[in-house]
Amino acid sequence: SRFMLEGQLIETTWTIAPAIILVFIAMPSLRLLYLMDEIHNPTMTLKAVGHQWYWSYEYSDFTKLEFDSYMIPQEENQASTFRLLDTDNRIVLPMNSPIRLVVTAADVLHSWTIPSLGVKTDATPGRLNQVSFSINHPGILYGQCSEICGANHSFMPITIESVSANHFINWV
Repeated sequence: SRFMLEGQLIETTWTIAPAIILVFIAMPSLRLLYLMDEIHNPTMTLKAVGHQWYWSYEYSDFTKLEFDSYMIPQEENQASTFRLLDTDNRIVLPMNSPIRLVVTAADVLHSWTIPSLGVKTDATPGRLNQVSFSINHPGILYGQCSEICGANHSFMPITIESVSANHFINWV
């Protein structure tokens, strides 16, 4: 038909209008995602440094409280320990308290992962990553480095012992 126009105005409108709607939906969502990840008043801060085949931990709120955590060798395993998952020095953390974990690496990429807590963050040399969590029940939680960080990357277990606040204060 010679009276039909191209309709550039309507095409422009139905292209730009959804884009504007998506921007209005995305801005509050991004703000909420950022606020959910930030913890303002943590009870304590734990620093984890990934080395080739072991983790080093430092309780930043206490003086001189740091240790290395190695996997227990197979010949020293007992019946009560899990093979390739238990460590010689466990991380002891209090229950029901917000904890900030600062993670970095000394040599190559690592990944600090505790699946039962839903926590996974990358440890990158020269960079600090932060994650926060709270443990709601007592017990022992296991995890491993989930990054291909070297020949023996699967031998970097993480063991957390969740205890009451009184037991944690006595441990410190």
